[in-house]
Amino acid sequence: MPIEHEAKVLDIDPAATTALILSKGGQQVSPTRLMRRYVYDITPGDQSKWIRLRDTGTETTLCVKEIRSDAIDGTHEVEVTVDDFAATNELLGLLGFHPKSYQENRRTSFHLDGARLEIDEWPRIPPYLEIEADSAAEVVRTIALLGYDEDQLTAENTIKVYARYGIDLGSLPELRF
Repeated sequence: MPIEHEAKVLDIDPAATTALILSKGGQQVSPTRLMRRYVYDITPGDQSKWIRLRDTGTETTLCVKEIRSDAIDGTHEVEVTVDDFAATNELLGLLGFHPKSYQENRRTSFHLDGARLEIDEWPRIPPYLEIEADSAAEVVRTIALLGYDEDQLTAENTIKVYARYGIDLGSLPELRF
C-alpha cells in the first residue's frame, strides 16, 4: 500500500490561511467545493481500516485506507478512480458492503512549493489545514514555510480529530452541512 505523508493544523481561520498560503507563493488550484463520501467497514468494529467512496466534485474515487500510526507517514492507502458515485455504491452493496456513514465536507485546494494543501471545513468542528507532500520531512518543511511549529501538527485521522471535540464520528450515520 502506498504511504500518505500528511498532517493537519487544527482550528484555523480559512480566509487568513488562504491569504497566508498565497503570500508565501502558493497557488489556489480549486475553488471551495462540496465533497461527499460513503464510508464502509471492512471488519466491523475495526476503525483502523476502511473503504471510502468519495465524490470530490471533479472525480469519484474508491479507496482502502489503513491507519498504522498517528505519525505523518502512518496512513497507507490504495485509491482508484471510478465513473459513478451511485453505481459504485450499488456495486459495493452487491459485494456485501453497506455504508456505515455518509459524510460531507468543503475543501479548498492549493499547491505550495511541491506540497498539496487543503483547507477542510467539516460540520460541527473548526476548519483545519491539511498538508500532504512526498515525505514527512517535506510536510514539516512546508509547515515551517507557513510559520507554524512542528508541535502544532497532528497526523490524527478525521475520527480522532472529531474525538478531540467530544464527537464520536463513528456513531454518526450522516454528517451534512
